[in-house]
Amino acid sequence: MDLLEKTLKERGNIYSGMARTISSRLIDVRKEGIKSSFNGFQNQAHRLEEVACIKGISFINDSKATNVNAAWFALESQMMPVIWIAGGQDAGNDYSQLFPLVRQKVKSIICLAADGTNLKQQFSHIKSPIMEAQNMIAAVNKAYELGRQGDVVLLSPACPSFDLFENYADRGDQFRNVVYAL
Repeated sequence: MDLLEKTLKERGNIYSGMARTISSRLIDVRKEGIKSSFNGFQNQAHRLEEVACIKGISFINDSKATNVNAAWFALESQMMPVIWIAGGQDAGNDYSQLFPLVRQKVKSIICLAADGTNLKQQFSHIKSPIMEAQNMIAAVNKAYELGRQGDVVLLSPACPSFDLFENYADRGDQFRNVVYAL
């Protein structure tokens, strides 16, 4: 488990790695082969991608988290206070499974969407301040202003991106470019 945690970091990747390890052992793949396969693991772009650390604030691109479950894994994996950039083309998502994590880990929510009404309403009972941004520049700049050393700015939208972006990759690329420009 230590090798998986060090190599894969994010809990969803760890679960997948554990399943692959068990399956491999069932068909008699040697332990050394399994270990070496994890040593070369590289995370996908836009999936808990560590973009930069600026003035002690970590910026993480999880734009591929286009549903609530994926955002749950991203939030759950964070150990430091989170400024969460969320939202997108919301089709009436139920965010209730995120409430405990948001209460525990999120210090502020930045709603990046053409219409963030549902997201704002569902999180209105949680003490974390909720702000709006109509583009990635505004979202990242607000997050940077709110951030303090040791914080994490996490782009993990829990929604598809088609309201303001071509797709999740465009959204993630814009996030990365704005962070690099800080």
